[in-house]
Amino acid sequence: MKFKLLFFLVLLSVSNVSAGNKQKVIKHKSWSADNGNGTYTNPLFYDEFSDPDIIRVGKDYYLAGTTMHCVPGIVILHSTDLVNWKFASYCFDRFDRSFPEFNLDKGKTVYGQGIWAPCIRYHNGKFYVFSNINGHGLHVYIADNINGPWTHKRINGDIYDLSVLFDDDGKIYAIHKYGNVTCTQLKPDLSGPVEGSERIIIPEGNAMGEGHHIYKINGMYYIISADYSPMGRMQCARSKNIFGPYETCVISARESFGYSAAWTIGNVSLGSPIPEEGFKFTQNKPNPTVLSASTIHQGGIVQAEDGKWWGISMQDFNAVGRTTCLSPVTWVDGWPYFGLEKNLGRSPRTWFKPNNSTPLPEAPYDRCDDFEGKTLKPIWQWNHNPVENKWSLSEKKGVLRLHSMFANQLLWAKNSLTQRAIGPVSTTSVKVDLSGIKDGDNCGLGVINAPSALLGIVKSAGKMYIRWYDQNTNKEIKQPLTKRTVWLRLWGNYDESKLRYSYSLDNITWTNIGDTIISSYQMRTFQGVRTALYAYNTQGNNGGYADFDDFIVDEPMADRSGNIPYGKTIKIFNLADNNPAYAMPHGMLHSTWQGSSDSNGSHSQFVVVDKGNGKVNLQCADGRYVYIAGIGMSGDVRLIADKNQAEDFVWQDMLGNQFMLLSMKTQHYLCKHPDDGSPYSADCQGADADRKNGCVLKYEIAK
Repeated sequence: MKFKLLFFLVLLSVSNVSAGNKQKVIKHKSWSADNGNGTYTNPLFYDEFSDPDIIRVGKDYYLAGTTMHCVPGIVILHSTDLVNWKFASYCFDRFDRSFPEFNLDKGKTVYGQGIWAPCIRYHNGKFYVFSNINGHGLHVYIADNINGPWTHKRINGDIYDLSVLFDDDGKIYAIHKYGNVTCTQLKPDLSGPVEGSERIIIPEGNAMGEGHHIYKINGMYYIISADYSPMGRMQCARSKNIFGPYETCVISARESFGYSAAWTIGNVSLGSPIPEEGFKFTQNKPNPTVLSASTIHQGGIVQAEDGKWWGISMQDFNAVGRTTCLSPVTWVDGWPYFGLEKNLGRSPRTWFKPNNSTPLPEAPYDRCDDFEGKTLKPIWQWNHNPVENKWSLSEKKGVLRLHSMFANQLLWAKNSLTQRAIGPVSTTSVKVDLSGIKDGDNCGLGVINAPSALLGIVKSAGKMYIRWYDQNTNKEIKQPLTKRTVWLRLWGNYDESKLRYSYSLDNITWTNIGDTIISSYQMRTFQGVRTALYAYNTQGNNGGYADFDDFIVDEPMADRSGNIPYGKTIKIFNLADNNPAYAMPHGMLHSTWQGSSDSNGSHSQFVVVDKGNGKVNLQCADGRYVYIAGIGMSGDVRLIADKNQAEDFVWQDMLGNQFMLLSMKTQHYLCKHPDDGSPYSADCQGADADRKNGCVLKYEIAK
């Protein structure tokens, strides 16, 4: 995709004000999966929400997700339709103060660790969230109300990465571990396991993985798990007895919605030392045809009030990290397959909402902040435990004040306030008042990742400098700065793992600084890109302070209301060979060479007819409609004058004028084989990682 023009448009999209005036922060539109036409488009969130677990209580759905080393910890979201979600609560404010690794003390951190893989359950009027804290065992958080307050309890025993079942007979079971799927009964008071109850119920060799989710449905026990070796997929096991024997099968595979594996790091992994400035990274460029764990994998299922089932699962999604998707579930022969009845195991990117109770698309968070409130907005988290008396919203009203403490680089800086970066494209900008900084201070807008990056201000020998730094290349730019107020901006194309910094001295004219930064998805922090407001001092002292204001996140691609060209005449090109679709006089949909006389005629132009609820017909400019004959084999995509026989397609928005057409008749995608010369079919299961297997199309408005 070409984003250069978009980048400059984004830079102009935020309102400009004079440097001396307080800027009123406008609530910018943020990504919502809801298309506003009765359909939704995955991902549910275009920022990281990993290890999702879901329950329904009455009309309400609750979703719990991993927060790793960031606090507040374990996030809970609420929905009434599975598509539009609101923040509900965090389970706790901070990690135990007595452990130095949670405080960035004594050279210890919990990057890539912390608290992870929560299991949310509702039983006898109480909510339970079970989760592991690395090095500190299993914990449960209990509340009468999903909004809290939550009480905390430690559970003894070697139980991790678990799912919990409150069985009909009152017994409580934990399903856990990798490979050898293990069942352990828990004591009724949740103090620990029942002695001698641990049993391997599915031995290694049955293709099961980790991140289990257990359910009891119509008397049958189901365990859904994920595996990353050799490629991300979802398995299911079932048995009439909790202890087995179990039979297993795959219920979702190869569904990445046309995304390949991300940029990765080859020489930094979970548990390795935190890379210091000057470390030489080995970055691996993704192979565009390789899926790896970019497929939807770990997650669970839930039954809606109308009896239909839905799947929630995560996928590794480029620089934003792991995000969450919603899939229809189809039961066949007693197995809960992700996908549609005629296309099992593959999930539509766009499908019909489970429940239209929410009238307008809604995002979980307001990402912008003018810091006028008495508390931080729930979108914010701290990188490790904060030092409470070193930050403030009240020392100067309307700003976030961060007092600098000693650190030798960004990843060691205490009190870094962070948000998850949001894709596919966004800009993050902030105003910084430098009146209070002292020698040795560094403050600004950072990227917490491995490698990290930053654009900020440093003070040395009484002079201030703008500093840009990319830890991947170890390049640095320092420029003198005389003004005490500066605006900093980070642009990200997170689908392509590209970042760019710029700055302004008046919030009107912006200057790009440094190179394009490649931001990998890696296991050292085990999260996607996080933007950070930071202030630290490199001279071994507590320094001064920096005041942050007018934090704005702008998402130019969040508004997708115009992405389907309803009523417009378009030309359709196949991404596999870039040739235009052609309605043959012979009656079939085929292709023609780009630039040929046929490519410029009415037979290569189509009107997108709005059929409502996200469905469209395609009408050739010569008056004929596209319909599907037979079972949709090659040659079955035909043209006919009778509009009543026109095929209803669900438009799959792949962004950037790219799309797929899902046939309601075949539940497969319109497709043309890229090499063999055959005409179009409607029998493709879904997009390959590189989008070049013939089912991903792009359009241009016909002139």
